[in-house]
Formats: sequence, structure tokens, C-alpha cells
Amino acid sequence: MASEKQNREELEERARHGETVVPGGTGGKSLEAQQHLAEGRSRGGQTRKQQLGSEGYHEMGTKGGQTRKEQMGREGYQEMGRKGGLSTMEKSGEERAAEEGIEIDESKFRND
Repeated sequence: MASEKQNREELEERARHGETVVPGGTGGKSLEAQQHLAEGRSRGGQTRKQQLGSEGYHEMGTKGGQTRKEQMGREGYQEMGRKGGLSTMEKSGEERAAEEGIEIDESKFRND
């Protein structure tokens, strides 16, 4: 079994090669950078929720989803949901779909 130090070194190496190893740490080129990015994004969302209140924050998310649905069209939005539903902490929806032979028709992702 790998020690905690070995595991951390492995995550650090993967991050240096551009892989996101911390949820919300997209864009960080080191494990520490990804941890800081994820923490800041989480804190930003919590701050906005406090400003708007729980109902306002929920409504903001709903409006964002409706806007995206209008941009992509109903079919594109459904395909995007299928792809997102396949994602896990370890793999993107695109990776899982390819592995499991599930076809995602990205031509439906229209952007008018």
C-alpha cells in the first residue's frame, strides 16, 4: 500500500502534467495550486449564497440553466446532461462514454 507521501508525490506529478487531481482545481499546475483554486472557488460560491440568500442563489442557478438550454437547444442540453451524468471523480463524461461505448452526439451542442 502506498504511503501518504508517495500518494502526494504521485498527485503532484500528475498535476504538473496538466491533470486536475483536486475537484475544482482546474488550471493549477501543482497540487498546492489546485488545492488553493478549489478552496477559493468554494468560498466564492458560499459568499454569493450569503449575499443572495438560499432562494436567490437557487434562482440564479435555475436561470443560468435555462439560458444555457436556450443557447444549446433542447437536444443539445439533453446530450450535455447525458455526458455530465457519466462523469466521476476519476474520469470525465467523455472518457467514460468512450470506454463504455456510449455515443454522445456533440453535433447537437449548438451555440447560436
